[in-house]
Amino acid sequence: MRIKTIALLSAGMLAMAGGLVPVGAQTPPSTTTIQQDFDAATALDAKADRAASLAAWEKLEARTKPGSRSRGIVLVRKAPTLFALNRADESVKAARAGLALLPADDASLAEDRTRAFLILGQVATDTLDYAGAVTALQQAEASAISTADKLGAMLSLVTVQIFIDPTAAAVTLARSDALIGTVKLEKSVAARFARERTLLKLNTGDIAGARASALQAIRLLGGLETDKVDIMDASARSDAAIAYLLSGNADEARRYMAYTGAGRMVKGSFDPAAEMRSPDCGGDAGLKPQDVAVVEFNIASDGTIDQAAPIYAAGGGQVALEFARAVKGWSWPAEKVQAIPAFYRYHVRVEMRCSTAFERPSIDDGLDDVLEQWLSSKGVTVAPAPTGSQAAALAGQRAELASATAQSPNGLRTLAAIYRLTNNPTVAREERAALAARALSIAVANDAPPSARLTFDLPGRVDAVTDIWRPGVFERTLTPMVSEPVYANDPQARAAIRLMMVDGAVARTRKSEKNDTAIVTLRQVADDKALKPNDPLRVGALIRIASIEERNGEIDAARATFASSGLTANQCAIMDAPPKMVSQPGSEAFPMEAMRWGFEGWTQVQFDIGADGNVINQRALLSYPPFIFSEAGTKFFTKAKYAKTYRPDGGLGCGATTTRIKFLLPDSARRGS
Repeated sequence: MRIKTIALLSAGMLAMAGGLVPVGAQTPPSTTTIQQDFDAATALDAKADRAASLAAWEKLEARTKPGSRSRGIVLVRKAPTLFALNRADESVKAARAGLALLPADDASLAEDRTRAFLILGQVATDTLDYAGAVTALQQAEASAISTADKLGAMLSLVTVQIFIDPTAAAVTLARSDALIGTVKLEKSVAARFARERTLLKLNTGDIAGARASALQAIRLLGGLETDKVDIMDASARSDAAIAYLLSGNADEARRYMAYTGAGRMVKGSFDPAAEMRSPDCGGDAGLKPQDVAVVEFNIASDGTIDQAAPIYAAGGGQVALEFARAVKGWSWPAEKVQAIPAFYRYHVRVEMRCSTAFERPSIDDGLDDVLEQWLSSKGVTVAPAPTGSQAAALAGQRAELASATAQSPNGLRTLAAIYRLTNNPTVAREERAALAARALSIAVANDAPPSARLTFDLPGRVDAVTDIWRPGVFERTLTPMVSEPVYANDPQARAAIRLMMVDGAVARTRKSEKNDTAIVTLRQVADDKALKPNDPLRVGALIRIASIEERNGEIDAARATFASSGLTANQCAIMDAPPKMVSQPGSEAFPMEAMRWGFEGWTQVQFDIGADGNVINQRALLSYPPFIFSEAGTKFFTKAKYAKTYRPDGGLGCGATTTRIKFLLPDSARRGS
């Protein structure tokens, strides 16, 4: 499976016995030696009883001296067990604390250092902090000694580099090729490298190359006719289907998709989630209607998303990651999930586009404008944002910071350099947090306006928290800021903080939860008399309120709220009576190719309805399986006709309506598939 890296802990790592140092008189009485406890804990690591393993490491931790090399080894060994128990934030803390205690010049601890960096890289990957994952995994590769450990680190590294720095990903694959040439590699591992090469080529436009490497991965795994199909087979075949589709060969795309099992369950059905929303266009990620991504995810037995990872994106790596973050908030009723065979919920891929229904302005853009204008008023010019690769711009941005620091460590030129660097998405989370703290101190010392300070203070506080992804942590991190005098007394600053609080909370809220607290917070912004009626922050608050009210089924309230924003309230979701469909296509909407291959699935389509009743601007928001029913769904509404709606300007009758279509086979066709 793509989402779990294959070499988080290699066999070589588990073999190290490693030089623990007794702590003398401080050691509590025990019938065993520290070395015996270490051996026992190591043995438990090789078994499936993670709770017993954790207890053994914690017992050993209590017997080692705080701040000692021995304590560092134990903490590093404990980190993978915490990770396996889904205690990722504790795992990160243990790994970081352990690394700080391991002497950098002690070669005997190389495997332990590699182990710790791999854990940090895995947690960062799972939480979609791909820049942070790159930093940790580069350190894992550098510290690894054995070929197996180096290849494991490289495989994990290239997975995230594809969406952060494709050029670096190609270099990593070249290094791995050189190393692979020196060993005999298992076919399943070789297939993993072939798959990563496929995804790199897909995301950099080399479709012919992607198709070739996808077919190589399939051959390494036994071909299409192999008797036993696992998640790796399904992923490789799905990769090939995307490559064939992007090269214009729809028939071969459907053939390879058919061999994944997606949309072909004999028992049960994979229905859309209870809470499955596309991210809004715009916002801080700058999503555009033409952006499209394929995201792969796992559904846990309780219906929540266990893991999500981007596979392909037309729009760039940051677009891909933003769509994956949206998937993290989806959920299914537990009883429905448990009726789906495990194979199907451990390997789900959907095609995604952003929604134009409640397109919102970026909060960050407004704060950045305040900072740049203030710096300009002080005679400091901010370097323009790079127009090409962010990764390629990184070296120049670091050089500018070094030059500015040498001239004046606490000067405004240094502040401008840090600002540009922290806006580069290839900078790891922990480094961003440290840079933001440094920049904030410079901004405060130079009496920067509150909104300018927020450019560093908001992301700095968020990036400094390891488990920010946990429900409630984001809100608890930002809530105190509203009461801090420097921000509480500034209408722009307090409004920006509240909007950020809500965005972080709503992203982690299920459909069954009403978001009443979010609306109260947003009303504080919308009703703030210190903000002008057309202030972007006030408008942004009203758009968010309307979106939540519509989500809660409060259509009248949503319509009134949206109208008060001053924007044209022609969204279908908040109209008194959306236009009625007066004619629709028949069963011919089901694509014959999908029926021939035995596919079932669904697509969520968004479209506008003109005042004349014709459908325009139709686009598939969400589709399962990817690309199979997208065209059929949009074509269905091309042929649909709605009642005419009077508009004085002859414009839209109803904009951004969203409808979901399920494509189900007749029972006879399903039984025969």
